[in-house]
This record gives sequence, structure tokens and C-alpha cells, in this order.
Amino acid sequence: MKLKKINPGLQQDLEIAGLTEATELQRETFGSIKSGADCVICGPSEEGKTTAIVINVIQKLEKEFMESPRALIFVQDKPKMLEMMDLFEKFGKHTDLRVYGVHDKTNLDEDKNQISLGIDVLIGTPIRLSDMFGGAGFDVNQLKMFIVDDADILLKARHETRIARISDGIAKVQRLFFTDVITERVESVADRLMIEPLFFEMEEGEEEEEHDDEAEGFEHEAE
Repeated sequence: MKLKKINPGLQQDLEIAGLTEATELQRETFGSIKSGADCVICGPSEEGKTTAIVINVIQKLEKEFMESPRALIFVQDKPKMLEMMDLFEKFGKHTDLRVYGVHDKTNLDEDKNQISLGIDVLIGTPIRLSDMFGGAGFDVNQLKMFIVDDADILLKARHETRIARISDGIAKVQRLFFTDVITERVESVADRLMIEPLFFEMEEGEEEEEHDDEAEGFEHEAE
């Protein structure tokens, strides 16, 4: 299986990691994310939403650049941050992207010092990212991707104000929400923060549809 127009190094790392077949969610959203559109992407856990985030961030950012982060990713807790950091390590062996993770218990001053040395991807919990943003811990002017993983969980936990405050401080950025379910709150916040968002909803157990050879996504390679 091959992902069209993918960075060759990323493709090789996916193969080494054993990612040989795309889920419907990963296949259906790849082209829209790559185009820069704002998206709300919904699907069950087996659709690989976190993997889709990592693949698309590596694909878009490609390599180390300047000092300020270009992708900001909200996660619900330390275990989810560590999971995503591990995926960046697995899929990003052929890139020099600098990935840094923070959570509610990390040292704020140390986090700021590390980020000042230069990073490309910042992963963190809403509370810690809000603290860093409020204390001028990082510059958002270079951000290209603003991503909220488990958006339904984070908004239910009343992190909407923190997420919106940071989003409102960014002039132009691609915004992506990944969620298990599109609740009224998820839809409302997306409509407020995003520009003409595209909504993707994959149902659990939904059979794969046929896709023509020109579609963005995975394609069979002749053996």
C-alpha cells in the first residue's frame, strides 16, 4: 500500500512501523488536510485518529525550520501526550522535526527554556498550553497547524475557553478537530473558530468504499 504524494522518508518509516493499510478515516481525510482546509474529523478509536494527526503533521512540516513551533496539538493528558510523542519518533526517523511534549505536571520554566531552543511541534494539555501562551512562552506567528485531539472530551471537561483563547490569538492557521463523536459543543466551537470547516464522520464498522486511482490516499502496488 502506498500513500500518494507522501514524503519518501515518511513512507519508509510507515512501512518499517508496519503501517501497511490505511483506515477509511486516514484515507478520506488525507487530501483535505493536505490542502489546508479546516476539518472536524470524527471516528471510533480503531480508525487511527492519532496516527492520522502524526502522519499529516510530518507530511506538512517536513523538516526543522526556524525556532517557533509550527504545529500545536492539544491532548487530554500525559499518557496521550506520550503516545503521540512515541508515534512521532516511529514515523519521523527520516526527518529532523523537533517535537516537544508538556502536561500539567511538567515544570513551566523548564518547558519555556526548552521551547526557546527551537521546536517544530508542541504537544500539550490545555492547562499547560494556556499557561505557556498566557506567559508569552512561545510565539504563535509561525503556526501552520492548530490541532485538538479528543475534542469532545476536552470540551466536555470545560477547556473551551483555553482552546479558544489561543486560537483567537493566531491570525492564520489550519484548524483540525479530531473527535469520537460530533457533539453540539464540538460543532458549535468548530463553527466559531474555523473557516468553512469540512466535517468527516466515520461510523464504527462501516465498510470501505471503492475509490478511484486518482483519489488522495493509499493505493495498491502491484507485486
